[in-house]
Amino acid sequence: MCGIVGYVGHRQAQDVVVEGLRRLEYRGYDSAGIALVDGGAIASDKRAGKLANLEAALAAAPLPASSTGIGHTRWATHGAPTDANAHPHLGEKSRIALVHNGIVENYVQLRTELEAAGHVLASETDTEVAAHVLEAELAEAGDLSEAMRRTCRRLEGAFTLVAVDAEDPSTVVAARRNSPLVVGIGEGENFLGSDVAAFIEHTREALELGQDQVVAITADGVVVTGFDGSPAEGTRYHVDWDLSAAKKDGYDWYMRKEIFEQPRAVADALLGRWSAEGQLQLDELRLSEGELREIDKIVVIGCGTANYSGLVAKYAIEHWTRIPCEVELAHEFRYRDPILTRNTLVVAISQSGETADTLMAIRYAKLQKAKVLAICNTNGSTIPRESDAVIYTHAGPEIAVASTKGFLTQLIACYLLGLYLAQVRGTKFGDEITAVVRELELVPAKVQQQLDRCEEIYALAREHADTRSVLFLGRHAGFPVALEGALKLKELAYIHAEGFAAGELKHGPIALIEEGLPVFCVMPPKGRDQLHDKMASAVQEVRARGARTIALVEEGDDAASYADTVIPLPKVPTLLQPLVAVVPLQLFACELATVMGHDVDQPRNLAKSVTVE
Repeated sequence: MCGIVGYVGHRQAQDVVVEGLRRLEYRGYDSAGIALVDGGAIASDKRAGKLANLEAALAAAPLPASSTGIGHTRWATHGAPTDANAHPHLGEKSRIALVHNGIVENYVQLRTELEAAGHVLASETDTEVAAHVLEAELAEAGDLSEAMRRTCRRLEGAFTLVAVDAEDPSTVVAARRNSPLVVGIGEGENFLGSDVAAFIEHTREALELGQDQVVAITADGVVVTGFDGSPAEGTRYHVDWDLSAAKKDGYDWYMRKEIFEQPRAVADALLGRWSAEGQLQLDELRLSEGELREIDKIVVIGCGTANYSGLVAKYAIEHWTRIPCEVELAHEFRYRDPILTRNTLVVAISQSGETADTLMAIRYAKLQKAKVLAICNTNGSTIPRESDAVIYTHAGPEIAVASTKGFLTQLIACYLLGLYLAQVRGTKFGDEITAVVRELELVPAKVQQQLDRCEEIYALAREHADTRSVLFLGRHAGFPVALEGALKLKELAYIHAEGFAAGELKHGPIALIEEGLPVFCVMPPKGRDQLHDKMASAVQEVRARGARTIALVEEGDDAASYADTVIPLPKVPTLLQPLVAVVPLQLFACELATVMGHDVDQPRNLAKSVTVE
């Protein structure tokens, strides 16, 4: 997500930090800032918008010379992208400056405690809360490392924190929990960064921190401890990538990197959604429980991948809430004169928050007095601003045009919305909702299981380097997965690919089956209904006509009896299966496009965000 840089040494810290932030621009951001330690005080500047805005401000009003500093490019989560919400944030007495990546789940509780103690906070962010807590701990501990350890023990969530103390210009202190941070080891200088791109032009010697560790860097050394104060060690390694590869963590494509970021992205999307009382909480929702109880119809709108996540949402929302749910292509929505009332909830899904078709659709919905809820990855973008409510997906920047972690986190947001409506309306018991949430919390590990089998998928893709057509079949929640799998091949490999509901085969599509045609079959888990057996019959029908059947099937299922190739999936409830089933299809499309020599990150004729109708 955000870009973080820290430096202490013999150079001008401002130059090193700004240069590092420029190398981290690929991560995506909406504001930038810097803090330096100067003669017992913190000198700082921060600006919304691009790094150029900060550089212009620094040119107009230079900060004092300093050899110790931190910097940040922010991807907004709590609070809009404004100057006030940009990092660094200062403590109450401006003794410390702090930058932060991640989410502090219990920031509301901590903010309430701080304000009760007389603290005045200037921003909407969870980061400023952490800064005030850290400075208060520093006043007691007298040492920034110990204050950081104490602070981390009070924080809940996933975070990287990097701080400086105005009274100690020799040290930068950082901590990490479930969020990336790496140390650059130099000679007479040391560095911190979200990844090695921040400092690769100065040193290729790096130290990766473990979970729940605090690091203090000075010009002469690095000291690592656990949150409990016990001595610890990071993992030392040499970086032999060039700058381009470093930005991608050594992956050949941003898309491949983003596929492998999905376990963390799903975990981030779930952060802060579960209260200490065992209730779902959607802090950004902004619609009252009374308003949600009056909803009698839901219309989900989106384009491309967002539309397919909406199709999955329909299955889950209707099952959990018993509210009728329609799914529409955003660009068709307002042209067919849809029936909307004050009790209609329009759910607009957009990764960027700027998709023109979706924006026009929500404006039309608001004119019809419907309530609008945005599911979006970009805080402060137009669609969330113009909606009545929002659920942010917290996927972090997605650089590749073809969406991967965007799709999974949109699914998470849709599931959370459905469960929250069920909680508010009483259509599911509390223990039933808890059971689903517990299953969702297991998903990151199960997605990782799929990624650990990537070489099998890559080998399968290489076998199909000359393929010119691929079909995808699914039923129930597997049907949107088939559509998404086909879309990824169209986007990346430029070959004919179609997704079908398996029950439609005999109504026409089976005529496409020919000898050797690859057909991916998303098999429903075995359950109380007959979906699995009906899907198995469809697979046998296409196999009998010469197709090469590739079954994505729950572990333990004897699929070898009806499929040529089996891709095992971890066991999950039927409604959650898209979260794990789509991952092999992403890997297949990425590898096939690579083998075919295409630009995976920038497919021809496509843009990341479609901002015109």
